[in-house]
Amino acid sequence: MLEYFIICLFALLASGLTFFSGFGLGTILLPVFALFFPVDISVALVAIVHFLNNLFKLSLIGKKANKQVLLKFGAPAILAAFAGAYLLTLLSETEPLLSYSLAGRSFDITPLKLVIALLLFVFALFDIIPKLVKLNLEPKYLPLGGTLSGFFGGLSGHQGALRTAFLIRAGLSKEAFIGTGIAISVLIDISRLTVYSADILRTGDSIDYALLLAATLSAFTGAVIGHRVLKKITIETLHLAVGIMLLVFSVLLAAGIV
Repeated sequence: MLEYFIICLFALLASGLTFFSGFGLGTILLPVFALFFPVDISVALVAIVHFLNNLFKLSLIGKKANKQVLLKFGAPAILAAFAGAYLLTLLSETEPLLSYSLAGRSFDITPLKLVIALLLFVFALFDIIPKLVKLNLEPKYLPLGGTLSGFFGGLSGHQGALRTAFLIRAGLSKEAFIGTGIAISVLIDISRLTVYSADILRTGDSIDYALLLAATLSAFTGAVIGHRVLKKITIETLHLAVGIMLLVFSVLLAAGIV
């Protein structure tokens, strides 16, 4: 029962936290699942929880999504994600710039992670420095943001943070920002699950469906809490929260931890 408690606790906390940021649920849950299950089964379980939780969040706030931004950003993101994934199949494993061990685990710092980390670090400053917070992203740059987010997502799996970094600059209300990000995430989850479906079916007999249900319901609870908290915060607070999360994520990424 220990795995039930730990996984459900992290699912609840991560879902509530990432309700605002739009990224990080899978990043937090995967190592937790991997403590108790093989990596291939963990990836499948996290993908399912992530998708179902996104559908649930969409039911909470999806109607606030900005359809124009969704189209301009989401369409290029999905197309570019396939291009990034295809490039990944063509590239051999990039040699790490640096490898190190910490607490019995090995971490690799790669050129790709450093590039993404630098982008996220710069975007984080735009959400923390007061003068830069007031700057909004012109609509003409939304397709570029979608392309970068989708491409790097397909190439390395880190599309969520880049998506958030662009959307938070799009001049949306806090509800529209979160609703639009969730809608895009659902579309990308669908494309991911089409790729993962074979592995999910292959490992179906090894999946603990009771645990999967418990983790999903815990994530739903976290989303409900996040939705209630959203009503009490301002767009300025949201900018600051997203900026801090991007900053922390960029440092962890540059260090090869995520």
